[in-house]
Amino acid sequence: MAGVLHFDDVSLTRDGSAILSNVTWQVDSDDRWVVLGPNGAGKTTLLQLAASLLHPSSGTATVLDERLGSSDVFELRPRIGFASTALARRIPPSERVLDVVMTSAHAVTGRWNESYDDVDVRRAQRVLREWQLAPFENRRFGSLSDGEQKRVQIARAIMTDPELLLLDEPAASLDLGAREELLQLLGSYASSAQSPAMVMVTHHVEEIPAGFTHALLLAEGAITASGALEDVITPEHLSSTFALNLMVQRDGARFSARAH
Repeated sequence: MAGVLHFDDVSLTRDGSAILSNVTWQVDSDDRWVVLGPNGAGKTTLLQLAASLLHPSSGTATVLDERLGSSDVFELRPRIGFASTALARRIPPSERVLDVVMTSAHAVTGRWNESYDDVDVRRAQRVLREWQLAPFENRRFGSLSDGEQKRVQIARAIMTDPELLLLDEPAASLDLGAREELLQLLGSYASSAQSPAMVMVTHHVEEIPAGFTHALLLAEGAITASGALEDVITPEHLSSTFALNLMVQRDGARFSARAH
């Protein structure tokens, strides 16, 4: 079990406002973390730091043994898989699904003059099969449903066999069927010993897939609870984090919460 991410007293300030404050957190290679908290808690900023897209204002952030601020992030970023709505907006709607996935090998979002080997094509096709997207290989990205686009984003993120996979609200805006289909696939992927360390941001405990092992709760940029999933997803911790009296239920590997 090796550490893939370590934040030591990390803070991030923007325009004089503290977005993250004194965050200390470690993710190991076999961990699957979910990050929850209210809107504006700093969840996406935390993920952007983990993706080396931002640097901390203070403290030390180490990702895959590289310290942010003193390492070449352009060499680091290909080792990290990142799926987010912001990234999806940069994908041309006319781009073929196979190319959306395959272009991650060159860290671009649209096919241009770069060349690909047969091994790249086969790898992309295998990932599409694993995420139940093979029938859409030649479809245009913009023609897919929200759920299908979310799965294409994840397939793209894992195309290069990352050492760390970061998912920013992968189930947001999905209907019940699409959400459950995605969570089943994520649960299966998270449960595999061959999968990389994972960190997933969400707003809802109902969106925590099976196979996830740890949880981090954020409020106003600070950690309110962190640790093993069953120790953190409790009425006490969630009520404190969301400033609302909440009840939590667990059914097998899945959680639900409602106001009490």
